Amino acid sequence: MLHIKVKSNDTRFTIPVPYAILNVGISILSSKFFHQRLHHWTKEHFKKKQLDFTILDIDRKALKPIYKELKKHRGLVLMDVKAKDGTEVVIRL
Repeated sequence: MLHIKVKSNDTRFTIPVPYAILNVGISILSSKFFHQRLHHWTKEHFKKKQLDFTILDIDRKALKPIYKELKKHRGLVLMDVKAKDGTEVVIRL
């Protein structure tokens, strides 16, 4: 399970994200329909800003081994950020 902890001066909360939710997220992000919609939504903005940028498709077969390997390393800290104002964000497996 992925744990996201956010601490600030006023509030403190934790968001647990089960691996099943990550698996569903990978499936959605790598779907053909999502990429078609993403290209449709960004095409107008890129034309308006005159940007030449291509959004690459995400390959589900490439993400699955990464997902399986992350499950083996429980407790690993992926991100630990502390801001000057005292806000902290920690993402841990």
